Amino acid sequence: MADILAGDDPQVVAVLTVINAARADVLALQGIDWDLDLAALGALNTRLDRPYAHLFARQPNTGVPTGLDMDGDGRKGRARDAQGYGRFAGQSGMAVLSRLPFDPATVADFTSLLWRDLPGATLPKTATGAAFPSDAALAAQRLSTTAHWAIPLITGSGTLTLLTFHATPPVFDGPEDRNGLRNADEIGLWRAYLDGDLTGTKPQGPFVLAGDANLDGSDGDGRRSAINALLEDPRFRDARPASRGAVDASKSQGGANRDHKGPAALDTVDWFDDPGPGNMRVDYVLPSADLRVTGSGVLWPEDADSALAQAVRTASRHRLVWLDLDL
Repeated sequence: MADILAGDDPQVVAVLTVINAARADVLALQGIDWDLDLAALGALNTRLDRPYAHLFARQPNTGVPTGLDMDGDGRKGRARDAQGYGRFAGQSGMAVLSRLPFDPATVADFTSLLWRDLPGATLPKTATGAAFPSDAALAAQRLSTTAHWAIPLITGSGTLTLLTFHATPPVFDGPEDRNGLRNADEIGLWRAYLDGDLTGTKPQGPFVLAGDANLDGSDGDGRRSAINALLEDPRFRDARPASRGAVDASKSQGGANRDHKGPAALDTVDWFDDPGPGNMRVDYVLPSADLRVTGSGVLWPEDADSALAQAVRTASRHRLVWLDLDL
């Protein structure tokens, strides 16, 4: 909050530059700390060239204490023992900024859904088949690392539902693959939602899924079948947003990127370190198949020396993915 209001924090300035450049009608923003009055989000919004009329954010699972050992390291009260990784409640939450109106009372919020209550959930186990890390932990564990929201936006042509989430990275665990399993089920929640398994009825009307799945369908760790099942679901249309900047970055960086199977043009995150996992496609904007896509891309400037490219790098390792729709 203080950094936003001060006006001189480099990352905040970069984030504002990226949002202003995108000029999106609806923006699913990841990694912003949550507070009860949405003061931080409101402050960020007022500093934009064109502030948004409608803001939405609810408390995420990040940093919410459980009082239990959730990662099996024999200790409690640490960041990994919260419902979602976080040193304090609300750290690295989510928000939606929209020029399209919506009624917060109509939002379907699956953030508190227990992992074990997801139809077809695959829960982690020890080598002996026991619950990992304990029965008590799995009884308390929510599925969402951050949140899962379905927000009905009001357009001139009817309702367009925004589905947004931020899944856990499928790494930083042990042989039980707790994070890998959770990541896959966080992605799988959306197919269960469309099947009507979460609410008892199938949602009606067009929709757009926009969020960070933290999973690439071709490269890196994780259960790739989860994201590929989503991309191949006939209810979605994958416009395959791309950028020339990602291709150039992949070539110039080398390293793990040389061994990647997925097209570099589709990358949405710069995870190049030496050594490191390399750049991948982990952020997605997927409209329903009944919507007409008129344009798409990833905000990854080709001119790596430009002011916008510098802002993009400073704002986040993740790149903004955009989609134009004819409603």
